[in-house]
Amino acid sequence: MVRPRWQSPVGLGLANLGRRAREWQVLRASRPFGRGWDRFVALWATLNLVLVIFDITYVPLRNFWLQRHLYLFPGLPLAVPLTVLPDITPLYDPVKGIEPHRDTEQFRLAWRELDQQLQRQPPTAPASERLLQRQVELTQRMIEENPFLAANKTGTLEKIKNRLRLRAGSDSARDAAARLLDPERLQRLGWEKERRFWQQELLPLVATNYWRSIDETGRPTERFWRLDLVAFQSVFLLDVLLRVLSLRRRLPGLSWRDALLRRWTDLPLLLPFWRLLRIIPVAARLRSSGLVDAEPLRAVISRGIVALLAVELIEVLALQLLDGAQNVVRSQGWRQRLLGLAKSQPVDINDERELEELLRLWGPLLLGRVLPRLEPELQQLATHALRRGLETTAFPQPLQRLQPLLLLERELTRQLAAGLVDGVLDISRTAAARVAHRDRAASDLIANLLTGFWRELAEAVEEGGSLERSQQLLSDLLEELKLSYLGRLNPAGVDDLFDELDQISQRGSRGAG
Repeated sequence: MVRPRWQSPVGLGLANLGRRAREWQVLRASRPFGRGWDRFVALWATLNLVLVIFDITYVPLRNFWLQRHLYLFPGLPLAVPLTVLPDITPLYDPVKGIEPHRDTEQFRLAWRELDQQLQRQPPTAPASERLLQRQVELTQRMIEENPFLAANKTGTLEKIKNRLRLRAGSDSARDAAARLLDPERLQRLGWEKERRFWQQELLPLVATNYWRSIDETGRPTERFWRLDLVAFQSVFLLDVLLRVLSLRRRLPGLSWRDALLRRWTDLPLLLPFWRLLRIIPVAARLRSSGLVDAEPLRAVISRGIVALLAVELIEVLALQLLDGAQNVVRSQGWRQRLLGLAKSQPVDINDERELEELLRLWGPLLLGRVLPRLEPELQQLATHALRRGLETTAFPQPLQRLQPLLLLERELTRQLAAGLVDGVLDISRTAAARVAHRDRAASDLIANLLTGFWRELAEAVEEGGSLERSQQLLSDLLEELKLSYLGRLNPAGVDDLFDELDQISQRGSRGAG
């Protein structure tokens, strides 16, 4: 994509690099901070943006951080284990006010006690039967009361019910729980096989449920703002104040309000809401500190925005211009306008007649220097024109084959062309010499000529209906332009323009290199 005019094109050599380096050194010398501070703040703001994104997405992605499994396809138990990641839920759950749900936590503790009992004694033992019955009751109560509703995880409960029904081959999840935990069935099949099913397919789903506390405002508990305020926003506020002080020292007449307004891009860093907007100042600081070259990304983003808006913008501008031209053409009073041109006097800002001075400068240059130096070319052109004229008019066709007549014709045309060109050049030199001298009378005559031209044109357009017919034709022509040109505008054409700009930029870069 073609670079803006304020940016140096690629391949201009080491001169621009040296100039930019000197400008950067001057800019750094004018600041009270060095480049190290700028880079520290840029990296600190980047870390803050990463934490903000993590905080916003923590609750929706809590299952991932808890289980550390990446499911490739929704609804299928195909997952990639990411056990290299640490379990951060015990550390970050208090920040979001998340606690284990009482019912599901009781279910997990009861199952753990049951598992330990069945590993010591068989399922038909009295203590084992009592714990199995309690686990059936807890499972059925979980199905009926739905403790997942508070965490908006009703879908998780449906997964548990579906897996219970599929495992037991029953249509009812309540009956499936009682059948799967039947002591005689477990005695016949063995606890290890059934234990693997509960540990791998049911308990991980139960563990994802939680309860989130509510603060005094009626919203879910949120404590991230404390870390954000103490560790990050305090640094950002200090940096903004130091930059404003530096700006006011370099520009003493600048008020505090204007200095703060010039740092408006840093405002998202200080806001406790809309925190994702911090990506704007973070990108700006990474670019200004030299840590990241954001020019390719800026070019891609600007190209996309222009591609989206170019068609509509061109349509609006073209339609406005054509409508304005139509309104001017259809308007009345053209005679008065032309007479106004004849009577109006140009505004004189420096006691000079610019048109007369331009003629006095360019007239001698063109007539006295450029045109005489073209004498050979003018003679050749005149000779060719005269020869073509004599071939068709001066001699009959049979006589044109005689060699003496051909020589006579060539000599005659050469002499005529030389005389004609000499005469024209003499007139040109004489006119150049006269134009070079100031002639007040000639200037007045030219002014009178222009005045008379506009006056006669104003009178002529009112006769014979030529003005109305011309207005109608011009208006129809502009209407056809609107229908034909604006109808052909499409985003594909804008993409072709971008490709053409890229080719021009590449050719210019190779030429400059």
